[in-house]
Amino acid sequence: MNLDIRKAIIQNISQNDKNQLEATIVDAIENGEEKMLPGLGVLFELIWEQSNNAEKQEMVEALEQGVKVSANPPS
Repeated sequence: MNLDIRKAIIQNISQNDKNQLEATIVDAIENGEEKMLPGLGVLFELIWEQSNNAEKQEMVEALEQGVKVSANPPS
């Protein structure tokens, strides 16, 4: 069976407006289910591809900070 996860995810959200897209992201993060990670990855890939270099740098910096906080949570 040949399953194109990217294509399926994009098709699944292709008619969503920005409020629905935001709700999808928030729901995936709040539920914390592992099965949602591929979908979030595809959404991030779409954002990355539409971003200019300054926006990409900003995302990388935010990611770096998020990783540091997650790796060393305050006690």
